[in-house]
Amino acid sequence: MLCARRLAALGAGAAALRPGRAGRGILGAGIRARRVSTSWSPVGAAFNVKPQGRSLDLFSERRGLFGVPELSAPEGFHIAQEKALKKTEVLVERACSTPPGPQTVCIFDELSDSLCKVADLADFVKIAHPEPAFREAAEEACRSIGTMVEKLNTNVELYQSLQKLLADKNLVDSLDPETRRVAELFMFDFEISGIHLDNEKRKRAVDLNVKILDLSSTFLMGANFPNKIVKHLLPEHIHHNFLSDGNHIVIDGLHAEASDDLVREAAYKIFLYPNTGQLKCLEELLSNRDLLAKLVGYSTFSHRALQGTIAKNPETVMQFLEKLSDKLSERTRKDFEMIQGMKMKLNPQKSEVMPWDPPYYSGVIRAERYNIEPSLYSPFFSLGACMEGLNILFNKLLGISLYAEQPAKGEVWCEDVRKLAVVHESEGLLGYIYCDFFQRADKPHQDCHFTIRGGRLKEDGVYQLPVVVLMLNLPHSSRGSPTLLTPGMMENLFHEMGHAMHSMLGRTRYQHITGTRCPTDFAEVPSILMEYFANDYRVVNQFARHYQTGQPLPKNMVSRLCESKKVCAAADMQLQVFYATLDQIYHGKHPLRRSTTDILKETQEKFYGLPYVPNTAWQLRFSHLVGYGAKYYSYLMSRAVASMVWKECFLQDPFNRAAGERYRREMLAHGGGKEPMLMVEGMLQKCPSVDDFVSALVSDLDLDFETFLMDSE
Repeated sequence: MLCARRLAALGAGAAALRPGRAGRGILGAGIRARRVSTSWSPVGAAFNVKPQGRSLDLFSERRGLFGVPELSAPEGFHIAQEKALKKTEVLVERACSTPPGPQTVCIFDELSDSLCKVADLADFVKIAHPEPAFREAAEEACRSIGTMVEKLNTNVELYQSLQKLLADKNLVDSLDPETRRVAELFMFDFEISGIHLDNEKRKRAVDLNVKILDLSSTFLMGANFPNKIVKHLLPEHIHHNFLSDGNHIVIDGLHAEASDDLVREAAYKIFLYPNTGQLKCLEELLSNRDLLAKLVGYSTFSHRALQGTIAKNPETVMQFLEKLSDKLSERTRKDFEMIQGMKMKLNPQKSEVMPWDPPYYSGVIRAERYNIEPSLYSPFFSLGACMEGLNILFNKLLGISLYAEQPAKGEVWCEDVRKLAVVHESEGLLGYIYCDFFQRADKPHQDCHFTIRGGRLKEDGVYQLPVVVLMLNLPHSSRGSPTLLTPGMMENLFHEMGHAMHSMLGRTRYQHITGTRCPTDFAEVPSILMEYFANDYRVVNQFARHYQTGQPLPKNMVSRLCESKKVCAAADMQLQVFYATLDQIYHGKHPLRRSTTDILKETQEKFYGLPYVPNTAWQLRFSHLVGYGAKYYSYLMSRAVASMVWKECFLQDPFNRAAGERYRREMLAHGGGKEPMLMVEGMLQKCPSVDDFVSALVSDLDLDFETFLMDSE
């Protein structure tokens, strides 16, 4: 309830701003070290050289992670959590004794903020810090804050203080829309935990919540656990493709990109072989979620999960998925025929398309048809060039500039983490982004966005600036060149920066609804919209320069890249429809009519079209069932909204400042403080229907006629 929803996906500190000095120093060093003929801006240069040493900091005070003084050592987490817990006690007392009114909501938000500031930071540190002592201390802080949140969720007096406010019609009518929405969100979070129930049912709800957390953790571990098979059961000539463990071969994934059909088939059948314990865990997880939803007043878990989203209810989600599936069916059939043709060409003995085939063969078709070898593109996408591109785009669209700052000693967890100040041309400093972009041992292999501190208006009238981390897994620069990105890495960088801008520009009064703390099917809209900018030549042409010669990336190369993404894209989208539909059925009416595997088989054949493979249970590896339970459709719906926003507002001119300001005003500024459909409506100047969403997605699959004209010249 009180620790606001966090987006990690369904992905910086407080030093004074010194853009001039830091920028010139770094730029000079960059040109001397690299002899780059391109003239990079300060932010571009900052990312194209290794961080400068901190020799001047030898005698300076160690500031602590993210500039938090206590966190200069792992023990500081205990101090930070104790301070937060003490403040919580004071705020709970204030909330319960203050007469109902707007101040009640402010106290609740401050309570949420004091807990989130420790929990959010600890959530990040426990997975990303290279030192075990810091990770363990952060893990303990998470547990401690989590225990306090559970206590607050069952604090009847606290609940009643909010209830008194919402039960008084005159008081509710006097609240501004944002304050009213935040009050209702806090109440919703209370009620889905069962606090409005009698003592016996409330205890049952708490027990179910604890059980669901345990089952979720167990399922996630099982979803990634490798399977083993005795060596002699696999043909010897494919052994070298897998890890070996004594007399066993270890299969730790699907090997979807392997060129040998037999390797992919073996990996698919062995990795997805049913595990009885995992099967039982999934069934219990789904069953307990259903019991909890019914206990707190919902007919299914899906109805509970979709409250407040763009879709609003599972009926709308299923309508969306079924209509999309119908529109895709003919295109998907043609994609599978194309894949079958390529498979027949390369492997005439076994030409039937199987579920392990599409990723590999669609890649072969793309490469053959468009010549999009990443190494041809990477020299044009140095990390510094891409950061400069983002800076140019944000400056033209939103009047925002990114400045590289030198972090203080102890402020970052690894020396290659860069710190960016986000500055508006008239509003000044908006917040900080810490860029943890490079590979290292034990770092999670996922691209994510983490909120470290949410923005909010404090009691003294000062705005608490947001702080976020963007985590990528980019290669380090080599001696002769800066870090070079593949087109996919560049697109991921733009995607994650979309989340960061949502956090920077969500200028809400309350941190409970700041930035990405909004419904899941809206949270991905700003990040997916950035992918459209990353694939537009007019944008790419602003920054894609060869790191040695300064030559711009040719237009036909960008066009080929964009069109290559449409190869078998209908089949890819159909696969997402299948996953989303499966997620809805699992979280729909219970008890389920049949086993989760039988449901998988039926749904796969109806919504994907490729045959179910006997003795496999893909759903046991579907880890998104935990974090995105009943909301996996969100990626498709967010993409539909982003597509509509792009076509309506930015397709004619991706640098249109008026459209950028409208985008900020109507969508980014509100965080989760406004109904998501109202934000979409404000941006598009119309209320889109399910058919509009479907049409937007399907029209994205059409080839761009201009490409053919250019390539034929």
